[in-house]
Amino acid sequence: MSSSDLHLPVPGHPIAAIATPVGVGALAIVRISGAGVLDIADRVFRKAHGSEKLAEAAGYTAHFGRLYDGEEMVDEVIALVFRAPRSFTAEEMVEFTCHGGPVVVGHVLRLMLDNGCRLAEPGEFTRRAFLNGRIDLLQAEAIGEMIHARSESAYRTAVSQMKGDLSKKLGGLREQLIRSRALIELELDFSEEDVEFQSRAELTAQIEALQREVTALIDSYQHGRLVSEGISTVIAGRPNAGKSTLLNTLLGQERAIVSHMPGTTRDYIEECFIHDKTMFRLTDTAGLREAGEEIEHEGIRRSRMKMAEADLILYLLDLGTERLDDEITEIRELKAAHPEAKFLTIANKLDRADNAEALIHAVVAGTATEVIGISALKGDGIDALKRHMGALVKNLNKLHEASVLVTSLRHYEALRNAADALQNAFELIARESETELIAFELRSALDYVGEITGKVVNEEVLNTIFDRFCIGK
Repeated sequence: MSSSDLHLPVPGHPIAAIATPVGVGALAIVRISGAGVLDIADRVFRKAHGSEKLAEAAGYTAHFGRLYDGEEMVDEVIALVFRAPRSFTAEEMVEFTCHGGPVVVGHVLRLMLDNGCRLAEPGEFTRRAFLNGRIDLLQAEAIGEMIHARSESAYRTAVSQMKGDLSKKLGGLREQLIRSRALIELELDFSEEDVEFQSRAELTAQIEALQREVTALIDSYQHGRLVSEGISTVIAGRPNAGKSTLLNTLLGQERAIVSHMPGTTRDYIEECFIHDKTMFRLTDTAGLREAGEEIEHEGIRRSRMKMAEADLILYLLDLGTERLDDEITEIRELKAAHPEAKFLTIANKLDRADNAEALIHAVVAGTATEVIGISALKGDGIDALKRHMGALVKNLNKLHEASVLVTSLRHYEALRNAADALQNAFELIARESETELIAFELRSALDYVGEITGKVVNEEVLNTIFDRFCIGK
């Protein structure tokens, strides 16, 4: 389905929403968009000076005045006027900046609803911007990613996509696919005359060039995922090694319950912290041991599942343990079981071990891993640990300037499908297959690339994307 075939529940109907976070603040914004919103605004807004109506005002102008419900004043506000099509939604828009108390903001919003607006759905302003051709679907998603960015790298990548850097790259791919497809389909119109408008050698070279570009974007997803989601970092180890204490210390807050009773953590806990612009998604897991009950057994199973997905595993051992040989064996087995993950052994409770240096040396010799000594409880060695974590994942998270990154699983899957279609076309040409089959695969590749920017999209995809947005955006 083309984006032009999609429609809003009530096309162009005026909508209203609070565009700032709920709560007490100095100022808040209530925005309205759609057919007739300037007339709605004029019914409730009176300028402090002059008699000019907002419906007569130029776009990108600000007007100071008061909102009235009948003859009762609601608040003093600034009204910003945006004219179609040069507004965010490409419709007529007004934004009222009012005082930020929740009661005040509620009155302003209700005033808009009472005068003909309906409450906007989640993401409906951005959805209208997409449907009205103001932005493409990838840029719409980037707006959501920028709002929810939790690291500088994620923010910068979202800004790049919102500017259209990735859209331009994909637009170039689409143009090349359209040219290749057009010549092939032209041959279908002259099939009875056995005409070849493009040599198969030239078409093969074009497809190979397209494959290289698509593959480069697919490969960038690993970097993009780390930027948007953070480095998946699992804190593993035996019960009472201090995993929850380490999580709390890294976060700087009491997030996990700490107890001397083994088996306190029954399920994993996830939180993020940022060090030197790199976001780590920390997972505190259940202690690794032979489980004595069903709930603990499930917690340990989930711990191992999270380790299988990890980019970085921090194995925490208690220097005071009497089972150091068992710990060394566990570390070797875990490292062998997860060769794709970075691995760091952390020797905890330095403050309680008289022979800490000798014990750490034994662990290094027995596991062939790097070992960092800390006291999670007292905070000793934590700064060094953070620096070491950053150094371990430096190559994982390395971004080149002006890189175009794929950060969305939806985009990644569409590109993988496009790559498969291009490979199918390549193989069909090599086998001298029918022109119709080659054209079909090129059309499929074009559609998959078009899905990313919204050239080809369906209602279900749109609902999935915009349901993640807050109301007012």
